[in-house]
Amino acid sequence: MTRMNMIQAINSAMDVAMERDPDVMVMGEDVGYFGGVFRATAGLQKKYGKTRCFDAPINECGIIGVAVGMAAYGLRPVPEIQFADYIYPGMDQLVSEAARLRYRSGGEFTCPITVRSPFGGGIFGGQTHSQSPEGIFTHVSGLKTVIPSNPYDAKGLLIAAIEDPDPVLFFEPKRIYNGPFDGHYDRPVSPWSKHGSSEVPEGHYTVPLGKAAIVRAGEAVTLLCYGTMVHVALGVVEEAGVDAEVIDLRTLVPLDIDTIVASVEKTGRCLIVHEATRTSGFGAELSAQVQERCFHHLEAPIERVTGWDTPYPHSLEWAYFPGPVRIGEALKRVMKD
Repeated sequence: MTRMNMIQAINSAMDVAMERDPDVMVMGEDVGYFGGVFRATAGLQKKYGKTRCFDAPINECGIIGVAVGMAAYGLRPVPEIQFADYIYPGMDQLVSEAARLRYRSGGEFTCPITVRSPFGGGIFGGQTHSQSPEGIFTHVSGLKTVIPSNPYDAKGLLIAAIEDPDPVLFFEPKRIYNGPFDGHYDRPVSPWSKHGSSEVPEGHYTVPLGKAAIVRAGEAVTLLCYGTMVHVALGVVEEAGVDAEVIDLRTLVPLDIDTIVASVEKTGRCLIVHEATRTSGFGAELSAQVQERCFHHLEAPIERVTGWDTPYPHSLEWAYFPGPVRIGEALKRVMKD
């Protein structure tokens, strides 16, 4: 076991995957010699050479399109989209090609690509470096969507994604790349916030896709969240002294609905927190699924705390994020009856 932050854990995952399987290849803007804008691919080109870790033009459509072709040929490409905000030019390749290749070929071809991309705000990146587009892709049948919240999960989930036979979108919450951000009023509490790192195995292991984690057991209310919001939520419930069960979804698609239902049936209350905008955000899907399955167990309306329905507000991003005030108010509403 070694202490790693999320960046180091992600780097280790790609290193392990590339060492075990010569078909694993890393590609993207600045991922080679420079090691990535966040240093997530540092050292991989030097260790594995320019044919297995290489730079690509500033052409997201081309990056993902080439990766789809490589996957159909039998390779396991891991393309990086430098910021999730730039994934839209490659969306047609993801939706029309990667997600459909297995089905349109009758199983003759698969598309084992893992598209990594930093997402979310918290680093003062402005409107074009801070978006949370995960909800858009959860609508696409054939794509899996994964979002880790800590170094251990990040490495295990990424290795599992690379080894998966179908396309996976792996969104990395950059606000906690080096540990929970502590420069503002809403510093979260978490098991690894003190050092910004956690114990992570050096070698190969996987965290299964489609399995949520109960990061805090409780009896009074179920709180569903993922990515950065896991740490914010933990901090709020600990400070408020609420007996909340906090569930880190880890994988949005496939969704571990069984864990969610079991928790809500036990607590009778549900609060959903995510950073993305409210309208058509993934919280709406969560709310619908909980209501459909747990209606007779609910003792209060389901609550959502999300980002605002606005273009990303650079100068007001810390007001945009779900924080202690808004989450605390929602907890009071869902617990009042």
